[in-house]
Amino acid sequence: MSKKVLLTSFSTWLPHQKSNSSDDLLHEVTKDDYFLASLTALRQLPVDIHQASNLVIERINQLNPDLIISCGMAERRTILTVESQARRENHLIKTWVKLDQLTAGLKVTNISHDAGKFVCEGLYYALLKHLRDRNLQTPCIFVHVPLLYSHNLPDIKADFSEIINRLLILESKTTV
Repeated sequence: MSKKVLLTSFSTWLPHQKSNSSDDLLHEVTKDDYFLASLTALRQLPVDIHQASNLVIERINQLNPDLIISCGMAERRTILTVESQARRENHLIKTWVKLDQLTAGLKVTNISHDAGKFVCEGLYYALLKHLRDRNLQTPCIFVHVPLLYSHNLPDIKADFSEIINRLLILESKTTV
């Protein structure tokens, strides 16, 4: 049976934005069929913590994915950044994914410890809390995506695809 991967992206939130790079990346990645998994994309989430969180948690409950990767746009970043944690007020939840292992050797990906204090962090916190409170061991990460251009898209797409594949391999090892 194929593993199920839930991918999420946001819509735009500022007038100058023609698209959201997280959504553009998911569009590119889901066109490919070389993954050893079934990819489900929940694209163009509203830029509202409560609405986005409810939509994704509802989809998690329906799909029961083996892996969750949420994505958001980071206009000021130049590479993919995988977020290690999310905060809400004085509460902090860290992902249980071994990010050093996940990102080792990737060309345009680093680990970040600042999910941005915006809807991205709010969604990430809600997802990690939902999984923790239900004692689900589903790997869940949040990836910030820089603006995409013809010169950076191939490397970013390659790293993101490798992240999916590595998480699938890591997830398979933990369930055996």
